[in-house]
Amino acid sequence: MSYQRFAYLYDELMEDAPYTEWLEFVKTSASKHLEDGKRFLDVGCGTGSMTILLAKEGFDVTGVDLSTDMLMVAKEKAEAERVNLSLFQQDMRELEGLGVFDCVTILCDSLNYILTEEDVKRTFLSAGSHLKTGGLLLFDVHSLHKINEIFIGQTFGSNEEKLSYIWQCYQGELENSVEHELSFFLQNEDSYERYDELHTQRTFSVDDYCNWLNECGFEHLDISADFKGIEPTEESERIFFVARKK
Repeated sequence: MSYQRFAYLYDELMEDAPYTEWLEFVKTSASKHLEDGKRFLDVGCGTGSMTILLAKEGFDVTGVDLSTDMLMVAKEKAEAERVNLSLFQQDMRELEGLGVFDCVTILCDSLNYILTEEDVKRTFLSAGSHLKTGGLLLFDVHSLHKINEIFIGQTFGSNEEKLSYIWQCYQGELENSVEHELSFFLQNEDSYERYDELHTQRTFSVDDYCNWLNECGFEHLDISADFKGIEPTEESERIFFVARKK
């Protein structure tokens, strides 16, 4: 399956994603920990759903993604909604030349596509190089519980008229990683076209992320779980981090 095709299917697949809750996490964190500043860098912005919501809240937002096809969709959506966005194709591990921001966000488990300790640290350093002193880094990741107990070995699916899919999850080659095998069936007049996609994600412990943040020049301020602002437990599925550049 071409990634271009997946980019256009992505928003349909994410139709029920809790973007408003991610937005509330960002707004609450900024209000609590950021004294001033409206310049935001949204890393791993995909098709721009969160980026556009942030812009509509009055933030001056720049979006970055590895996929030019995702960015093409984001540009079309922003133009349709009359939202002004600056969009750039870059690897989150090697951000450069984007300026200095008050806040960097890596949302919607985008960081889980970074598969090694070394590359997570590179991402934190890359984000820090674009933050002012005292600026915030906000991100969320799948928990160890979600990767190992909820994803691995499970099959999910949807049987809609225009777009159906089968989503199978397998143990990845690396510890605490999962391979998502997705098969899409897209209606084309009287038949269906099949497209296949493979995505790999990995996560690490809360302590690992906190230690790496500290090594990369951040102090962690808040850690919470599952959009609820509560302390993570062994059963939590998504972990949210708020860190400040020292």
